[in-house]
Amino acid sequence: MREALALAAEAARAGEVPVGAVVVTGGRIIGRGYNRPISSADPTAHAEVVALREAAASERNYRLPGCELYVTLEPCAMCVGAMIHARLARVVFGARDPKTGACGGLADLTSLPYNHQTRFEGGVLAEECGALLKRFFAERR
Repeated sequence: MREALALAAEAARAGEVPVGAVVVTGGRIIGRGYNRPISSADPTAHAEVVALREAAASERNYRLPGCELYVTLEPCAMCVGAMIHARLARVVFGARDPKTGACGGLADLTSLPYNHQTRFEGGVLAEECGALLKRFFAERR
């Protein structure tokens, strides 16, 4: 999660909402990403999707069984869907997102009976992850 936090800080420096994500397998990071929908003019360029794309390219497989994804903010519906389609074993997120979170924040898509079950766990370094977001938005007001 610390590496995801560092990536979130990089997103903030780039003027993007500070969210960072990493994909891990066997103790090594195979995918990194931070939010970049503004700079890439791509609404799907969330940190999680960027990290999943890099991990899939690294593994030469769109399915990532046994992999874990760590992200600083509760994933949205799009990202939850991508994570399930990637067949991730586990997703760990930091801060809750009551506005767009799809792991219990706004909705809970993780409890639906998909053909693959990814474990979702929240609250890891939640205060640090949330503080980064709060600072970012306070500076813009």
